Amino acid sequence: MLLCRGYSYAQATKIAGRVVGSDNAPLIGVSIQVSGTSQGTTTDVTGNYAIMAPGNGSLVFSYVGYLPQTVAIGDRSTINVVLANDNKELGEVVVTALGIKKDERKLGYAVTKVEGGPLAIARETNVANSLEGRVAGLNVGGTSGGPGSSARLNIRGVTSFSGTSSPLIVINGVPMDNTVRGSAGEWGGADLGDGISNINPDDIENVTVLKGSTASALYGARAANGVIQITTKTGSRTKTTIEYNTNLQFDRAVNNTDFQDVYGQGSQGLRPTDKASAIVSGNTAWGQRLDGAPTVGIDGQQYAYSAVKGNINNFYRVGPSFTNTVAISGGGDKGTYRLSVSNLDNKSILRNSGLTRRTVNFNTAYDLTKKLSFNLSASYIDQNDQNRPQLSDSPLNANNILFLAPNINQSTLAPGFDPNNNGLETAWNVDSYATNPWFVVNQFVNNVSRKRLISSLSARYAFTDYLFLQGRIGYDYSSDRRFGVTPYGTLYSTAGEGALDNLTLGSRLEMNSDALLSFNKSLNQDFSISASVGANYRRNKFESSRLSGGQFIVPYLYTPSNVRIANRPEYQFSELVTPSLYYTADFTYRFLTLSTTGRYDRFSSLPNGNRSIFTPSVAGSFIFSDLLDSPALSYGKLRASYAKTSGEAANPYLTQQYYNIGNPINGVPRANTSSTLPNANLRPYNLREFEIGTELKFLNNRIGVDLAYFNRKTTGEIVNASLSVATGYEGTTVNLGSTLNRGVELALTLVPIKRGAFTWTSSFNFTKLHNEVLDIDGGANNPLQTGTYRPMNANIGIVKGLPISQVRAYDYKRDASGNVIVGADGIPLRGDLKPMGSGIANLYGGFNNDFTFKNFNLSFLIDYKFNNKILSATEYYSYTRGLNQATLTGRETGVVAAGVTESGAVNTVVVPAYTYYPTLASNVSALSVLDGSFIKFRQLSFGYNFNQSLLARTPFQNITLSLVGRNLFTILKHTDNIDPENTISPLVAYAGVEGGSLPFARTYGVTLNVKFK
Repeated sequence: MLLCRGYSYAQATKIAGRVVGSDNAPLIGVSIQVSGTSQGTTTDVTGNYAIMAPGNGSLVFSYVGYLPQTVAIGDRSTINVVLANDNKELGEVVVTALGIKKDERKLGYAVTKVEGGPLAIARETNVANSLEGRVAGLNVGGTSGGPGSSARLNIRGVTSFSGTSSPLIVINGVPMDNTVRGSAGEWGGADLGDGISNINPDDIENVTVLKGSTASALYGARAANGVIQITTKTGSRTKTTIEYNTNLQFDRAVNNTDFQDVYGQGSQGLRPTDKASAIVSGNTAWGQRLDGAPTVGIDGQQYAYSAVKGNINNFYRVGPSFTNTVAISGGGDKGTYRLSVSNLDNKSILRNSGLTRRTVNFNTAYDLTKKLSFNLSASYIDQNDQNRPQLSDSPLNANNILFLAPNINQSTLAPGFDPNNNGLETAWNVDSYATNPWFVVNQFVNNVSRKRLISSLSARYAFTDYLFLQGRIGYDYSSDRRFGVTPYGTLYSTAGEGALDNLTLGSRLEMNSDALLSFNKSLNQDFSISASVGANYRRNKFESSRLSGGQFIVPYLYTPSNVRIANRPEYQFSELVTPSLYYTADFTYRFLTLSTTGRYDRFSSLPNGNRSIFTPSVAGSFIFSDLLDSPALSYGKLRASYAKTSGEAANPYLTQQYYNIGNPINGVPRANTSSTLPNANLRPYNLREFEIGTELKFLNNRIGVDLAYFNRKTTGEIVNASLSVATGYEGTTVNLGSTLNRGVELALTLVPIKRGAFTWTSSFNFTKLHNEVLDIDGGANNPLQTGTYRPMNANIGIVKGLPISQVRAYDYKRDASGNVIVGADGIPLRGDLKPMGSGIANLYGGFNNDFTFKNFNLSFLIDYKFNNKILSATEYYSYTRGLNQATLTGRETGVVAAGVTESGAVNTVVVPAYTYYPTLASNVSALSVLDGSFIKFRQLSFGYNFNQSLLARTPFQNITLSLVGRNLFTILKHTDNIDPENTISPLVAYAGVEGGSLPFARTYGVTLNVKFK
């Protein structure tokens, strides 16, 4: 018997090869057994394997989520295998925290994956906005600030009073900096974009949203609000591909106003009689009824006193956006590569404004040996923004064109300056800070340039087919230059000589280095273990310097040396260092999986001796469909998870006293301290989250349901507390606040029709959220104001018992019977300051449909948001300037307010309309609070994939042509004069504030994708 056994082994030969999936990606841990024996092995991290087997035998390849395959050996020494997906078993591999790939079946928490294709067809300059309506639990809100503006991203509600509630953005497993570079407030400002706005959609393979704290706990405190992971495209080991993608789109401003056009320019019921009175009333419509009679305009010329149509469309241009991307990718037995070069030229709808972005992306994976491999990914971005628009109540805000009186043609304001008077701005109204819009587009300078490198390098050594060590370093460095001036000739500037607002040079560094030791092994057919331990070192650094000054000496020479008064240079610096340790482990027994993670962070920004935070999580999944033999139920899983995590650590320099260098007095240097008392015990807030959910697939995956319930509570929110000035300080920061977010997420997928060459695929997602402030300061719990709008008679605040970002406004003053109380002047009196609702929607989702028939495809996306309020400056000014339809009542006869006097008598006082409505809007700011709910037809694409027979004798492998549309029309809204998404800031502190932003734009275009043979 021993001799026979020796003879059989002598006949065995070495068989080697590689196992991949249908997408040519290597499969790790595939079981390979010699049929009829216990002899076997598994594939390594590159999908390769080697085994001794007899030539007359067979190899059996099996892997969770794929159909098993048996291959006869024969006389071959190399056997490569492509495994087909098992629709019943699913088993799709998803990228989880730290870039760790896991079987989706085993996850005990909610994850949503979005393919990159739809994001690049009908695209947004900021790819984050393309996620709107596609992911249950994810609320996306943009800023109407021109191309490349920032996005507000919230997953499962807002948690922080004063900090950020944004998810962590990760590219290829490495965190990137997503800081908002600048935003507008009640006093104006420009949106300068965020970090994710620099990413080229053509380079994105897919986006994975890790929703809950358990899913993101491995990233520690800064991922308390979830993670958005971007995976970039890679090459294939089996073929070389040259791809060209071009996208041409046109943005056109949408006029959402429904202003009155019955009465024209003027004041106190009279039309202008000379140039001076015309300028005084340029943006007010308190004149006479329009009758077509010749009337003097702001330029002193005579014009018909008639309604003018099309001012919005004529002032704003059609803004073209042209993107070209060329990519070459390929590889061989040793590795893959992909190199892409992209150019974007996006003209804003505002003249002389827009951005250009050039991107070079390169990634490669290479096997140095059978055990050692490395990956390199790098993106270089060179972006230049021309004349970032001013928003809100900024001087030099061209969007004030919205408030032209109904009879004024916007062209009469052009060119906006007098070339014969040193380029002095042409006045169009009595307020010099409401700059002539044509002066802005012709003279304004607010340029931003950014050069950025996002890169990661990793090396992996496989000790065995189940144990490997990985080292990785990620580097995100950006250098920004901002140059903005108040142009020479600006009316409100001193002597009309303008000013250098800022020449700022700044840099940001986000560096992460980590090591990970991973073990992944099936101990038998029923039990497997996957575990990793690792460490991370993070360094975040910011540095900037700014020059400014006033009154240019030589006109139009905008340099720091050409100002009469140079301000003291400004310098800012901050640095944060965080070393970390972490672990993750998954234990799977057949249909049960138990997972646990933990991360230990030590923050340099926290007090010495009290800097450490530990964030653990646990999750479990139960695939109950494995116990059933149901022809209807293809797949069924229950999951549950719990995590204890923390918010991002406090901003640096809040826990100790520091000195600031002030302006000298008589040449003597001066220093001062902050008016905020440092808190040596300051900590980030704590967050505990519980999640339970189920995933179901029916009728061979024709119907899919993903349902989750979550409950997340924070304690120790950082709030600003006032102090008596007798202490020497005005306030301090303390850990006292608490919030609650709980809700339901539903994602429903259907394939209603799949017959012959026609397929209809549909998906619907729904999120219902309850957000509540449980505590503010542990005591009186007085509301906190976080932001406001320029009229200053309402604000955004934090109110105990209500959702964050509460819009608070003054309602009518009423008596005990509910009657409006009218003052002696005949105008309703101001009542109490009341919360009117949150600026952030608590019910939102999307409805997506894809139709394919032979080579044609049609898809559309509808998204919706409900139960959010808007604090609208446009609405306020439409009342004060006589533009609102409501101001038509009483124009000829005066207004008698419905209500009673303080004594209870019925009001009979007649008030001129031009006095009544401006005072009413000022007294009762509730008139400016609008319902922001909407349903929008967000995206439409219609494409044709050219028949292969037509391309047989051409150099083309594939050509796809698509007609695309974005933001095509609004199905439902409750705002008469604005688009409900026209907000000024991505910050939660200003959520819901509207006014002075660019009009919403409708986009049409075409996308062409060509792949060469």
